[in-house]
Amino acid sequence: MTAHRTVAVAAVAAAATLLPATPALAHGAPTDPVSRVFACSPEGAARATAACRAAIAANGAPFTAWDNLRVAGVNGRDRQLIPDGRLCSGGLPAYKGLDLARPDWPSTRLTPGSSLTMAYSSTIPHTGTFKLFLTKPGYDPAKPLAWSDLPQRPFAQVTDPPLTGGAYRIGAKLPADRSGRHVLFTIWQNSSTTDTYYSCSDVVFPASRSSGGTGARAGSPSASTASGTAGRKKTSHSATPAPSPSRLAPSTSPAPAEPVTSVPGTPAAAAAPASGGGTSLPLLAGGAGAFLVVAGGTALALRRRRG
Repeated sequence: MTAHRTVAVAAVAAAATLLPATPALAHGAPTDPVSRVFACSPEGAARATAACRAAIAANGAPFTAWDNLRVAGVNGRDRQLIPDGRLCSGGLPAYKGLDLARPDWPSTRLTPGSSLTMAYSSTIPHTGTFKLFLTKPGYDPAKPLAWSDLPQRPFAQVTDPPLTGGAYRIGAKLPADRSGRHVLFTIWQNSSTTDTYYSCSDVVFPASRSSGGTGARAGSPSASTASGTAGRKKTSHSATPAPSPSRLAPSTSPAPAEPVTSVPGTPAAAAAPASGGGTSLPLLAGGAGAFLVVAGGTALALRRRRG
């Protein structure tokens, strides 16, 4: 009996010495916006997509341990220790399928410049800092993710958020200058363990249709606006040419209250200076203009007959 008790106590003691070296309780990964590792896991809803099938095939095994993508001892030296092209896997061979350069990863639609609340699933509370990066404008999803694709500084950083409902809720404001497909890269550096977690969440912003802005401010012109612009251009080309400025004397009279319209068939020379070098007649519209033109023509004809 004593021997059995001794063996049992020794086994418990051995197990106790192993527990501190196994920081398995600090597991976690983003579930909204969904990370690649969770989306392609047996618990994710997108594991049957082409991208997930390719990632699992590259791994040689499913992403059962979707919450265990962690690297020990990084201590903030992420860019020095995690190589380019292997950011989504954290450089771990067991997750190498996550580094595939594909434009069809399961994604979450976001709005540029809007507020974001990331849900980062975890099992128990742990202290640490979350850093959120968004790939730069012009990011090419057909190329492996590199550190040069990310800004030097995160657009959001949160330390020690509370764990509620099995997840950390990380609030942030998204950059306003993104459109198309991007990667939301998250670094969670634990302070209660030596581990750092990495994750890639694929996100899609509305495509910008204007070079002058993005998102809601960069919407394409409405059909009525576009047609109106085209109509104005067409009118400007087909309208009667304006009189030459060199043939018009400056007018001191105030501008008319309504836009001046030309009389169909009235030549531009109707506004030319009268003989004798007097001031020019203002350009008139409607019946009054036509009356002056006709009267002037009649007077000119009488002079020629008398001469």
